[in-house]
Amino acid sequence: MLYVGIRWFFIQIFRFCYRWDVRGLENLPNEGPYILCSNHISWWDPPLIGSIVRNRQVHFMAKEELFRIPVFSQIIKGINVFPVKRGSADRRAIKTALDILKNGNILGLFPEGTRSKTDELLPPQAGVGLIALKSEAPVIPVAIIGPYRLFKPIQVKIGEPLEFTEYYGQKAKAEQLEQIAAAIMANIGRLRQVNNA
Repeated sequence: MLYVGIRWFFIQIFRFCYRWDVRGLENLPNEGPYILCSNHISWWDPPLIGSIVRNRQVHFMAKEELFRIPVFSQIIKGINVFPVKRGSADRRAIKTALDILKNGNILGLFPEGTRSKTDELLPPQAGVGLIALKSEAPVIPVAIIGPYRLFKPIQVKIGEPLEFTEYYGQKAKAEQLEQIAAAIMANIGRLRQVNNA
């Protein structure tokens, strides 16, 4: 109930305050696990990505520091957010992410690992490649085209599912993980470049 209520609240904000324009909803599978991968330009991005998915819940990683904030930590735990130690190979976070997908759920990731302050895409972290490889779940690239300005349109473009079948079943190697991560970011970049008209 908490997740549904908070999502409804944010939908109203994005609909009326930011006049969101969401394209490509037909690319979101109705069932089964998948990974939503988006560029990251603002604190608004996680609720925006969570709001575009109707009738299903999205699970997100968030930096562990947020879980030290009283009350707020309880709220984010209640809406499917789990901690990750940034700057290190957090095995617990990776396992949690894989379990979410194994159970048929949706995982939301920001491959850059942090917000871009210039609106330019940052290099992706290899962890997204590891999760995509180990889970074998389809990856849905999403481009957020901002900036967020009150009563100015924010555009969200959802791309077609990506599957990296040529890597499935192989031992995870750094080069392969970087290639997968780079391919995901390249697709996000292409979505951003498409004519916005």
